[in-house]
Amino acid sequence: MSEQPKPLPFVYQFIAGAVAGVSEILVMYPLDVVKTRIQLQSSTATGEEAYNSMVDCFRKIVRNEGFSRLYRGIEAPILMEAPKRATKFAANDEWGKFYRNLFGMTKMTQGLSVLTGATAGATESFVVVPFELVKIRLQDKAQSHKYNGLVDCVRKVIQQEGPLTLYQGLESTMWRHILWNAGYFGCIFQVRELLPKAETKKAQVLNDLASGAVGGTVGTILNTPMDVVKSRIQNSPRVPGGVPKYNWAWPALGTVYKEEGFSALYKGFLPKVLRLGPGGGILLVVFTGVMDFFRKMKENEI
Repeated sequence: MSEQPKPLPFVYQFIAGAVAGVSEILVMYPLDVVKTRIQLQSSTATGEEAYNSMVDCFRKIVRNEGFSRLYRGIEAPILMEAPKRATKFAANDEWGKFYRNLFGMTKMTQGLSVLTGATAGATESFVVVPFELVKIRLQDKAQSHKYNGLVDCVRKVIQQEGPLTLYQGLESTMWRHILWNAGYFGCIFQVRELLPKAETKKAQVLNDLASGAVGGTVGTILNTPMDVVKSRIQNSPRVPGGVPKYNWAWPALGTVYKEEGFSALYKGFLPKVLRLGPGGGILLVVFTGVMDFFRKMKENEI
């Protein structure tokens, strides 16, 4: 087993996670827009309103709405990614320490990695829910015309639906992040153990890309159904006295399955996995690189 790197204070984990998150979102965001559009489209959509595939969705968005629409709502993810990714990695490290002390273990194991990742995911969800709701509203073609931008969207949601609406979909978001982080961090641990020990910086980067990509792919397979219902829950405007069609995560899963079939629970899977597979690798490489930079900086201060 490779030697565990010396842990750094929370502030360094926060900065490294923030840099990693923003780097990933700048590269992969158009895939997120396409994923959301496919997840939200009605099963009865036809013509230009229907997307037959990921490529068809890209093509129709660019042709009908312009290339810039692929970056519609990016302000919310940019603002979200720093605290989100920072919380993800920092919470994973801190919960890892907690569980190692709780169970009297000096090193991480596969089981601890899964438990730690799941708990970090639940922690992370409290940070991301308002940003996710605004992002979904701005990405959806049917709703985006209502809002002039991020600030206008936040203002109108609060005025028209109430401030608690910003946390609409918290439960489904928690399930989404618990499942993704458990798969992601659990796979990172296992793949790193299976790969040859890196003797050079280049080999370490390749190992991180591989383990991060595998972790991102497995996490995406596990959490896509919850991501579908989360998108629909957050895109449902609150009407006083009305009962939303999609409200709680597990009943919403049942509704989608009953009305549209099992395949509907994996709507948007291809763009999502193409983003979060390689994106998971980018996250891990950048996070590890920034943390290594901080370790060297602190060593030179001594």
